[in-house]
Amino acid sequence: MFGAVLGVACLALPTVVHAERVKDMSTIQGVRANQLIGYGLVVGLDGSGDQVRQTPFTQQSLTNMLSQLGVTVPQGTNMQVKNVAAVIVTARLPAFSQPGQTVDVVVSSMGNAKSLRGGTLLMTPLKGANGQVYAMAQGNLLVGGAGAQAGGSSVQVNQLNGGIITNGAIIERSVPTTFARNGQIRLELNTTDFGVAENVVAALNRALGPGTARAVDGRVIQLRGPPDAASQTAFLSRVENVQVSLPAARAKVIINARTGTVVMNRTVTIDEAAITYGNLSVVINQQTQVSQPTAPFAGGQTVVTPSTQIEMRSDQGSIKRMRTSANLADVVKALNALGATPQDLLSILQAMKSAGALHADLEII
Repeated sequence: MFGAVLGVACLALPTVVHAERVKDMSTIQGVRANQLIGYGLVVGLDGSGDQVRQTPFTQQSLTNMLSQLGVTVPQGTNMQVKNVAAVIVTARLPAFSQPGQTVDVVVSSMGNAKSLRGGTLLMTPLKGANGQVYAMAQGNLLVGGAGAQAGGSSVQVNQLNGGIITNGAIIERSVPTTFARNGQIRLELNTTDFGVAENVVAALNRALGPGTARAVDGRVIQLRGPPDAASQTAFLSRVENVQVSLPAARAKVIINARTGTVVMNRTVTIDEAAITYGNLSVVINQQTQVSQPTAPFAGGQTVVTPSTQIEMRSDQGSIKRMRTSANLADVVKALNALGATPQDLLSILQAMKSAGALHADLEII
């Protein structure tokens, strides 16, 4: 498993300096999306909605909605409506969105509904962090899962308590987006790296003229664009398509302790080291034995006694010598030569890092 993972990493990462467009490695400061959230009701379910006793807020919401439509429900009425479910609706409001445009929404059950398949979301206002309504959502849900049950048995594929509505929300209010002040525009790199920032500045100055870009720090680059707002779009289009040669990335090893996956980039190196590892396992075996009287009519009784055997097994550890490796291919060969399982390899890499033999940042997720 480990060899396959590292083999893919080795093939995916070239050994030469590569180039990327500015738009793939940065964003424009001020140009961002905004999160929206709302609370609503889904109706039209086939008996798979919320159970009122466990979710009283569903009944309260349904009563309030009916009152707004002119239907009065007497107080104390216990409505057993299984075709309704309370949901949370979320969406992203893209930058430069204008009233009348549509966005996708995600609908998630917040009660004990069994399924939202076939449901219809009623008109739901979507609010921003400031409490203002920016969009209205409504429409039929698309649920990707499937399920069936009968005779006490059930089967389910994927999640049934969530779905999406494509273009399900209409934008009612726009968010002012300001990204240029007196022609000054700022780029924000996706990662903080002074070498990358310096290369971006050099590439932009070569393509657009000296003095166009300057690095504020290892992440932010300031651009001197045209003061005319009508010309800034064309200017940023040229900026985004400039190719930048990237230096070698910082050496890093990513370890997923839950799945045993290990991924490392091409700048990882190791120093010569000696490593030993072994496994200790305890095996407990319990058997039932029957003890009977030796002679008939002896007056004894048949007794059932458990017999427990405990065995401790220790796999014989071995010392492996790892030579200094200057590239990813050598690192892969050296680690595969240990013959360790992925879970063992997690501890080995941590120990190598502590001993100073692994030259990389170790990140555990």
